[in-house]
Amino acid sequence: MDLSPAPGASTAAEVAAAASVDPSLAPDASTAAEVAAAASVDPSLAPDASSSAKAEDERFALLMSIGEECIQTDELRLLLQNKEKAFPICYDGFEPSGRMHIAQGIVKTINVNKMIRAGCKVKIWIADWFAQLNNKMGGDLEKIQTVGRYMIEIWKAAGMDLDGVEFLWSSEEINKRADEYWTIVMDIARRNKVKRITRCCTIMGRADNEELTAAQIFYPCMQCADIFFLKC
Repeated sequence: MDLSPAPGASTAAEVAAAASVDPSLAPDASTAAEVAAAASVDPSLAPDASSSAKAEDERFALLMSIGEECIQTDELRLLLQNKEKAFPICYDGFEPSGRMHIAQGIVKTINVNKMIRAGCKVKIWIADWFAQLNNKMGGDLEKIQTVGRYMIEIWKAAGMDLDGVEFLWSSEEINKRADEYWTIVMDIARRNKVKRITRCCTIMGRADNEELTAAQIFYPCMQCADIFFLKC
């Protein structure tokens, strides 16, 4: 049988018909064109592994630029390479304790935005109960929470990218999972001597030889518990 195109056959279907072939089995012209186009793609446009490595280096550099100390740089790189965890979580905590200073307002905004640009999500722990334990704002929780809201508004005004930030109030989060939280606190308290706990009181801006309230002894145990609690 002569399989040459019939006179005037301009489409693949017509060629197939001339050859007594089922037109539905003939190659589609648009598909053939796509295959041809795909075969002629410029190799330089293919995904470049080096560009991915460069992006990772940029993320790493951003995070290192705001960290005074990084215990394990290799672990940080592995975290950034982890495809299953698209957004590494960064934590920041503060006591709402009065007027905000420049470092707390502007520098924190810059640092948080860098973490977000590096592909992280940021959780900011508003330690209202801790401020109450530390007798900030006279121990008045309502005033402390007002100060916390005031600080959030300052960060908004300073340009913090709040789309990448989650604010967590310690009083609310602890009450939601009180059974988990206080179990951790009690375990930490049971494993440490009072002398060691008082040495940690400098984190509250208190001297270790200062006369402390029982509430202030709780503070280091709770702050230590936060590390485990926030990972849950």
